Amino acid sequence: MQPIVFGNDPTFWYETLRSFGHIAYGGADFGEVLVTAQRIEEGDYDSWHDEWRRIADLVATEAERSSSPISRRDGFLRASNYYRSAEFFLHGNPDDPRIHDSHARSVACFRKALPGVQAVQIPYKNTTLPGYHYDCGGDRTVVMHNGFDGSAEEMHFVAAAALAERGFNVLSFDGPGQPGPMHRESLTFRPDWENVIGPVLDWLQADRVALLGNSMGGLLAPRAAAFEPRIQALVALDGVYDMSLVLLDHFGGDRELAARLLRAESAPEIDVLFEQLMATDPGVRWACTHGMWVTGTSTPRSYFADMLDYHLGDGVAERITCPTLVCSAPGDLFFQGQPELLYEHLTCPKTFLEFGADLGSDAHCQAGAQRLAMARIADWLERNF
Repeated sequence: MQPIVFGNDPTFWYETLRSFGHIAYGGADFGEVLVTAQRIEEGDYDSWHDEWRRIADLVATEAERSSSPISRRDGFLRASNYYRSAEFFLHGNPDDPRIHDSHARSVACFRKALPGVQAVQIPYKNTTLPGYHYDCGGDRTVVMHNGFDGSAEEMHFVAAAALAERGFNVLSFDGPGQPGPMHRESLTFRPDWENVIGPVLDWLQADRVALLGNSMGGLLAPRAAAFEPRIQALVALDGVYDMSLVLLDHFGGDRELAARLLRAESAPEIDVLFEQLMATDPGVRWACTHGMWVTGTSTPRSYFADMLDYHLGDGVAERITCPTLVCSAPGDLFFQGQPELLYEHLTCPKTFLEFGADLGSDAHCQAGAQRLAMARIADWLERNF
């Protein structure tokens, strides 16, 4: 899909397309997104924050003033999503007060919008994981979570609303490294995601459970399913096999060499490489600044070293036994080719679902094509779960 704004900045364009996609389930409106994007200075993180914060405040104020429960719901849903967008690129400075303020407003607006959805706290180690339980009265529950940078609130627009309206119970949550735990207590990511899903399933106590992971969740959810027998169906939206594959290209594909250099006490030539990549590639710039925050690392090199542990190799993918749907977007900006790798390594009953440009669904996680994507995914769940 060709950009209609931010033609020279694919990262800004994708995040705008992400908001366009959330129109489908009430998370945005076309004019609000377009006028906001047109006011943003390309590549400027402060400008991005200021304009999304501006539209979020306007929409939230409109919702507060409305006497109609439906208008209030619609307004607060959109405001919640715009506040999420506002702080998206600010994580290079975790102490920036704008980050936590916008996140708190995003959560507050979401909870005002959906009083029928139960906000829950799931026991996890010595703390809790925040989430939302959509009890639709059925006997099938889809547990779902986002990925590298998305929230449980955003999952409403990605998949929760779509599956709930089809009669599935839904439990969405934020795990370590994701917005709720990060904003509250800086609880960072961990690669052994089965130790996150296990406590979630303990709390849920449901007999029929499917698991859906979005974006990097397309690696984390399969990792959990490989070690958690209570998962009876799995959706990787989209499939991810190894978070370090793009990085390994700079080391000739040699994981051992990459690990040795990335984890060395000193590797100035590698540090310079990452500085150059961050200066020339907006995607790398954002991935490093956000990635250091959510992994608790202090340099781009230590962040990428951490990512070496996020993979489904060494026979992990082969351990999955439940029916698995691997989604793929050929125009994926981040993980092109990875769904195919995951699918190739699966030995369980499996389905490969490729979306395409003919219906505007070729972007990462089918951003901009939520209705189409969820229709196909829900049909698969009906047949296999």
